[in-house]
Amino acid sequence: MTATDTNRRRSTRGRKLIIAALVVGALLVAADFALAAVGEYQVAQKMREKFGLSEDPSVRINGFPFITQAVGGDYRDIEISATGVPVRDQLRDLEIRANLKHTRIGLSDLLAGNTRDARIDQVKGSVKIKVNDLSRLVNQITPFTDLAIDPDKRTKVTDGQPPDPTVAAVKLSGKTNVAGRDIRITAYGTVSLISGQVVIAVNDVELDDLALNGLDAVLGVVREALSVTIDPGSLPFTVTPTAVKVESGAFTVEGSINDILLDQGGN
Repeated sequence: MTATDTNRRRSTRGRKLIIAALVVGALLVAADFALAAVGEYQVAQKMREKFGLSEDPSVRINGFPFITQAVGGDYRDIEISATGVPVRDQLRDLEIRANLKHTRIGLSDLLAGNTRDARIDQVKGSVKIKVNDLSRLVNQITPFTDLAIDPDKRTKVTDGQPPDPTVAAVKLSGKTNVAGRDIRITAYGTVSLISGQVVIAVNDVELDDLALNGLDAVLGVVREALSVTIDPGSLPFTVTPTAVKVESGAFTVEGSINDILLDQGGN
């Protein structure tokens, strides 16, 4: 056998080993994702019951590989989210989210859906109130179209103190009809978190038609319509709300709780 033949055989053997390693690696990755999917399904089933949802929420167990977390019984970050969640007759399109930091449960219990002894180091929960629900509430007083929620980015003078997380500046805009005339308004004010409720207070209203007669009356109607109080219900895992934020198209109420059982509380 020549040296060339020997080298050719070694090269072929090396390629086969590399291909075999890649196949084994792909199988291990696929098995890891499949095992994680089973765990996510069990958590989704539990959370559907816990929050009284009509459908399974979205559940994602972050971190790869899953098996190393499973062996240690410590899942670093589990994301849970659900949309279109109703609260009483007031809200119909809430979005709830929860991040579970370091959920501690054995793999066999997780795969079996036995979460009785599962404990979480920290839960960060939030409820998002979208503009569609705000429009529904506002329209009970004065019909608005094209209502929009945005942060108020106008320059503000501060005294150097850290901002209050329970108060956020908001800009509301849309079209309405007053005294038979269609007008576009832009309103500025605050969104405050008071006893778990979202309270909107309008301070300043701008109109696109400054020649309107009865301007004061118009402003009064707009302020009354937009100054509403919204009860978003309880946060996931009985988290106490501690902050409110304004983003484009929504208000978000959020908070956190430490050292809690997975099965503790509800929404």
